[in-house]
Amino acid sequence: MSLGVMSDEHFMKMALQEAKLALEKDEVPVGAVIVYDNQIIARAHNLTETLNDVTAHAEMQAFTSAADFIGGKYLRGCTLYVTLEPCLMCAGASYWTQIGKIVYGANDVKRGYSKVSESVMHPETIIVGGVMEDQCGELISNFFAEKRKLKK
Repeated sequence: MSLGVMSDEHFMKMALQEAKLALEKDEVPVGAVIVYDNQIIARAHNLTETLNDVTAHAEMQAFTSAADFIGGKYLRGCTLYVTLEPCLMCAGASYWTQIGKIVYGANDVKRGYSKVSESVMHPETIIVGGVMEDQCGELISNFFAEKRKLKK
């Protein structure tokens, strides 16, 4: 029995669940899932503090997991759902994976790849921004507001 094609919102909700796992670990709450053929093949969230690794962004963790799952480094038929616009590092990595589509929630006005250059993405990658933007943005905004409050 086929469930049909799931919506971008459905998979973004799964990415938000991952972001909430990051929040529980006091990580910047960014979550990601990678989908192939309507199935989640990778789930990840930020682990930069946990792993003491500046490259341990949700997208990077998801790329590694998805490549392991499919047994190859190219993710052409896959879609990345991520709660925050990828940074330049993650956009560059997505280029090398040749991922088919990226769907992100909130814009990252400070460090998002589009602030630097849209051309860092693979030319065949479809980009969709703003899916569940309010929910994704609120999670991040609240996290940093709380951090600022604690510093005072």
